[in-house]
Amino acid sequence: MQTFALRLQPGQDLKQELTTFAVSKQLQAGFVLSAIGSLQQATLRFANQPTGTTLAATFEILSLNGTLSVNGSHLHTAIADSTGNVIGGHLMNGCIIYTTAEIIIGELSQFTFMRSPDPHTGFLELDIKERSTPDD
Repeated sequence: MQTFALRLQPGQDLKQELTTFAVSKQLQAGFVLSAIGSLQQATLRFANQPTGTTLAATFEILSLNGTLSVNGSHLHTAIADSTGNVIGGHLMNGCIIYTTAEIIIGELSQFTFMRSPDPHTGFLELDIKERSTPDD
């Protein structure tokens, strides 16, 4: 496994920066190991909803989980507001960093993560492929 560490700056878009990072590092099977920080705005898609909801407030990032690949990513987050109320959902573009986001990413060398249409869900779902090694 290879690991990467990055820090995002105020004003950057969390999802856009993670997508850019995955492309720049040519990640094939990345995943979030750890993430903390804060947002000045959050855009999340809640369970079984067709579109995202933008929340204009300051939030602490409690967790960020999911997969990252040049072939597509799937990320969920949990955030807390100024009174400690927690909300979570599917990470969308529009999550803007307030002070920082400190993120550790791992990549599995034996897999490639693809996104393929799933006839049961109607969504592009994770399709895990084993990478061939030079000895194969």
